[in-house]
Amino acid sequence: MTTPDATFPKFKPYTRQSIATARQWQWMHPDLQEAVQVISHVLPFRTNEYVMEQLIDWSRVPDDPIYRLTFPHRDMLPAKEYEQLRELVLFKKDEAAIAKLVHAIRMRMNPHPAGQLTHNVPRVNDAPLKGLQHKYKETVLFFPSSGQTCHAYCTFCFRWPQFAGMDDMKFDAKETTQLVSYLEAHPDVTDVLFTGGDPMIMNTRSLAAFIEPLLEPKLAHIQNIRIGTKSVAYWPQRFVSDRDSDDLMRLFEKVVASGKNLAIMGHYNHAVELRSAVAQQAVKRIVGTGATLRMQGPLIRHINEDPKSWAELWTTGVRLGAIPYYMFVERDTGPRDYFALPLVKAHEIFQSAYSMVSGLSRTVRGPSMSAFPGKVVIDGVVTINGEKLFALQFLQARNPEWVRKPFFAKYDAEATWLDDLVPAFGRKKFFFEGEGEAALHGPAGRVIPIAQAGRDRRASDNQPTAA
Repeated sequence: MTTPDATFPKFKPYTRQSIATARQWQWMHPDLQEAVQVISHVLPFRTNEYVMEQLIDWSRVPDDPIYRLTFPHRDMLPAKEYEQLRELVLFKKDEAAIAKLVHAIRMRMNPHPAGQLTHNVPRVNDAPLKGLQHKYKETVLFFPSSGQTCHAYCTFCFRWPQFAGMDDMKFDAKETTQLVSYLEAHPDVTDVLFTGGDPMIMNTRSLAAFIEPLLEPKLAHIQNIRIGTKSVAYWPQRFVSDRDSDDLMRLFEKVVASGKNLAIMGHYNHAVELRSAVAQQAVKRIVGTGATLRMQGPLIRHINEDPKSWAELWTTGVRLGAIPYYMFVERDTGPRDYFALPLVKAHEIFQSAYSMVSGLSRTVRGPSMSAFPGKVVIDGVVTINGEKLFALQFLQARNPEWVRKPFFAKYDAEATWLDDLVPAFGRKKFFFEGEGEAALHGPAGRVIPIAQAGRDRRASDNQPTAA
């Protein structure tokens, strides 16, 4: 048990409005300061004192991986857009013009990837359930309204519209009544994932109000409760020394005692996030309650391209009792051109890291693309009948019959996402393209062919921005 007192650090966030009060601000070159002030009008910026003091090596800025992970950079926007926005923000200070340009930039950044708004939101009596997503048969995502922020924001985050004031693209629910009703009507659902934002930004009492209704006997078919969180890396004190951290551990124990599995889906992006004593203590406290901690994160250019970092992260996690789970491919949203890596490079990094660890760390899967039809993993590069190909398969899919079904795409050294790939063996379509509604589960509408989705995205990318 912990006994919080004045010796424990208190959470202190920094935003665009307050970052200049941090002592590290004076260590940054004026060009870096400018980028924060300009880019943060488009992409949300928030960090905290723990990240600034413990995770960033300021002697390596701007190349330090956690700095790049949390601070915006001018190259996240095309040069022309940056100059337009810079002129408005720093000199003209025309709020209406800034808002117009910011909106245009955000909309060409594909703010709702993989059908989040169009195909993942369930409907009851033809009305959307705003705080829910139901893409895969077994799993429902729930977005509690009081968990719609994070201890710090990742610059690559695919949920950035949640934090950027884009209310028409925001998922949030104020209470669980609709969730419980929906789950009662869908006994085939076994998993509920609390996500956001970050549910761990909530105090324990608020979190319990969302979780405890799922422990009722009428929802016995719910076997797994998951909580997606970055707090394990950005504010591990949430599990160790926060005023209600002991209460949080008792909540975890209550869920486990009810007979359900509680899985904390910990988002880690770099080995440094698990090196501090408090971060390691957080892992031990979580698994000590009987909950599991699964480690996942995307592979991101500029941040975690070193296979040794991934190997260290997985090996340290296993030693502490965590389970390596996923290495993702950076999603096709936000400043993706800044972060994206070719798929072949992603596979090489994964394979190299995988070869460095023991079998206990090889629970990890990847590199995986969370694309419109499902989670597609790159199994490798193969040659069949003299043709160089990508070997792929679905780890999860809108249509359960697609899961673990292998398929092949032409090798493309420049491809960074599923939309970029072309079917192998002269075929015009992948097997999952263009199927009718019957192929999909639940509320999703027509299947949007992957190639068409890609064309729609690229066409929006080429739209002129506001002046």
